[in-house]
Amino acid sequence: MPIKIITDSTSYINADLKEKYDISIVSLSVIFKDEEFKEINIENETFYEKLGKNLSIPTSSQPPLAEMYTILENQVIDNNEVVCIFMSSDMSGTYSNACLAKSMIIEKYPNAVIEIIDSRSNSMQLGFAVLTAARAVYEGKPIDEVINITQDNIKRSKFMFIPDTLEYLKKGGRIGGASALLGTIFQIKPILTVINGKTELFDKVRTKKRAIQTMVDKFIEDITKHGLGEVIIHHINDVEGAIEFAKIVEKCIGKKVDIAPIGPVIGTHVGPGALGIVYYTESNL
Repeated sequence: MPIKIITDSTSYINADLKEKYDISIVSLSVIFKDEEFKEINIENETFYEKLGKNLSIPTSSQPPLAEMYTILENQVIDNNEVVCIFMSSDMSGTYSNACLAKSMIIEKYPNAVIEIIDSRSNSMQLGFAVLTAARAVYEGKPIDEVINITQDNIKRSKFMFIPDTLEYLKKGGRIGGASALLGTIFQIKPILTVINGKTELFDKVRTKKRAIQTMVDKFIEDITKHGLGEVIIHHINDVEGAIEFAKIVEKCIGKKVDIAPIGPVIGTHVGPGALGIVYYTESNL
């Protein structure tokens, strides 16, 4: 049976790669006081312009259960096996909704094959796991091997980022282990990471420049010990900052580094101006 890969909109995978590997996207939504948008239906520029004009921070919501059910059922009807890889269950109800939809479908279609993986992260840390699965499918690997390869990728990946402010993480309730930074002096620049599905503090320094260099130093340390799979630079409405960050990494590894913008849902919780790096290694970190 063919295998279909499904992920959510917070993976922020390049459109060309989604098309090449036939990756389906289920969208989360962002909710302003007077209107709601599916993340896939609003351009980043439009969203961040709107965010800047609003006095309050919007909220986000997972895909509705009925929508998740329909997406999975359609694949089962088409005689596909399904591998779903979603953002951390500690950050969104997307994973739990998918599990509930799966149980409902199995009752109706006992022979359906649906596997759901919790990526324990978001953005391209999720995206790299999805691409790993999609490439394995593309190479004709069976579903059990696809799952093992994907879970192994998750163990070998890292996401570090510096928010411009902690205000969005605080109001969105996603600050996790970084909460100890609240109330500290303004000169502190926190470097955050994702550990066990939650946002945690990696380090804290005095300047943004030093924060970027600290992330680069950790990246170089990791790939020196464990080899480099892939790397990408993230930004939230800060293209120029991302370009400069990428140039620093490019000088270290001697090859081009891609840049990926972060969309409305994660942008809502982290805030504009953030920069980050996502990578995975050849051996376990």
